[in-house]
Amino acid sequence: MLDEAKEKLQHHFGYETFLNGQERILHHVMQRQSVLGIMPTGGGKSVCYQIPSLMLPGITIVISPLISLMKDQVDEAREAGIPATFINSSLSYDEMQERMDLLRRGECRLLYVAPERLSNQEFLRQLQSIPVSLAAVDEAHCLSQWGHDFRPAYMEIPRFLSFTGSDTAVLALTATATPQVAEDISHALDIPPDQMVKTGFARENLTFSVVKGQNREAYIVDYVKKRKNQPGIIYANTRKEVEKLWEKLNKEGIAVEKYHGGMEAAERETAQERFVYDEVTVMAATTAFGMGINKSNVRFVLHARMPRNIESYYQEAGRAGRDGDPGDCTLLFSPQDAGTHQFLIDQSHLDEDRKDKEYRKLRQMIHYCHTEDCLQNEMLRYFGEEPQDPCGRCLNCTDNRTLEDVTEEAQMVFSCVKRMRERFGKTITAQVLAGSSNEKIRTLNLHTLPTYGLMKNKTQKDVASFIDFLAAHAYLSLSDGAYPVLMLTNAAIDVLRGTERVMRKETLTAETVSSEDPLFEELRQLRLELAKQHGVAPYMVFSDKTLKEFCRYRPQRESEMMEIKGVGRQKLETYGEAFLGVLQRAAAGEVKS
Repeated sequence: MLDEAKEKLQHHFGYETFLNGQERILHHVMQRQSVLGIMPTGGGKSVCYQIPSLMLPGITIVISPLISLMKDQVDEAREAGIPATFINSSLSYDEMQERMDLLRRGECRLLYVAPERLSNQEFLRQLQSIPVSLAAVDEAHCLSQWGHDFRPAYMEIPRFLSFTGSDTAVLALTATATPQVAEDISHALDIPPDQMVKTGFARENLTFSVVKGQNREAYIVDYVKKRKNQPGIIYANTRKEVEKLWEKLNKEGIAVEKYHGGMEAAERETAQERFVYDEVTVMAATTAFGMGINKSNVRFVLHARMPRNIESYYQEAGRAGRDGDPGDCTLLFSPQDAGTHQFLIDQSHLDEDRKDKEYRKLRQMIHYCHTEDCLQNEMLRYFGEEPQDPCGRCLNCTDNRTLEDVTEEAQMVFSCVKRMRERFGKTITAQVLAGSSNEKIRTLNLHTLPTYGLMKNKTQKDVASFIDFLAAHAYLSLSDGAYPVLMLTNAAIDVLRGTERVMRKETLTAETVSSEDPLFEELRQLRLELAKQHGVAPYMVFSDKTLKEFCRYRPQRESEMMEIKGVGRQKLETYGEAFLGVLQRAAAGEVKS
């Protein structure tokens, strides 16, 4: 059975071996068992249900959260020679009937639906006559109330599985699951602990950076200009900020689109298509431009502001480098971002237990922004994995800025926290140290403390940022709740005693990324033309990685082209001749390289 699966992999996708975790997942699925796959973005989750759809006797249903992505998902499967369709609210009754007939006749074996469809009685009635071999739950973290994208409609899935019967295998897939979220998914879908396949959260091709204390707008413009022709996403927290970034980048001559919830649905769809189809290189968006973005060649994801939690950041940043080539993930941090998120949590209608969890997640996100340890290891810890050797790629690992001894300033902060009897939070502590004449400080008599004004040569904002740094490095801990109180840890006591020093790195500019190989540019232009002719996104023709392999190995005949990763029989028949023509002209010296 595995040999047959490998043959399908080669024929439809052009790869000879499975990626880490895929084989183990397929083993469970082909045995009609339930399995949870936790694999990073770009780890090949879709292959884990696309290949079984070709081998199992009944149909495979993929429960996918966004109907706006279903057409892309179906197009991508069809480009690989896998008959697929979707049913959602965009279809007329007659169109839906036509697709159900295709499924009944076995002419189509892969069906995408949104979770809301599972409670539609007409859909369930028609499905009674069609055996379901596999139910794949994409973005399965939406099942957990403690996940960052909880979606109530996902709670219909267990009832739907009872309807399809015990012969239906269940495959839950997600890129972001803390141990608590994984437990919730397993419990909801009745997946045994030994049927969880976790390939690890490390993304070896991504470079993570946190940039602090910069003029955001100027940094973003400089950053994008130095990545000419490189596709990228810039995330902002508000519609207003997206509009401002879009306007600024447009004025700078950058091919940019915008995407946010305040736009009409048709406008958003056009913007997404222009980005996915390589008509523009940059997308400025809120997180409404969300999960499941299938564009494989995104080279950078830039966060103009800090997300609320590490799960959201990991998923959004992980949209870079899905093709396995290098991707850059940069987060621009300002302490005021934390205050905005804290206010929004405080004003939300969540119950107190949920609010406390959100506050805790926010503090972990802030710690990530301030740590000077390996950023990848910081993420691994969050998701319950043991840290590895430092990644050697992230900003913290490669930063060659000189270390500054800030022990004296740290002692000032610790003394102040101690004098205030560990009863106040970051804002009040920063005000006392900066010597604020705030009325509240005087009412509480905090201006009489010996530590009042100890750091008056710094702004209150700088002092608050320094406190964040100390908290990120576990010199200070914070209580739970809306108004966390600062407390000293044992590490801070050692610094106060003079037995330990506190060191801090000092500021950055974006690096220029070298321009692409002219042959690669010609192949990319050909890919764009072919994609338009076939009505698909360019990455569905061949990935950037495959184009780079063409540039490297210069295949001159079909048999040589089949040796390139990502070239399956279906794509060779559809596109091979056109690409071979360019490669043969390059070999004859007719194309610059």
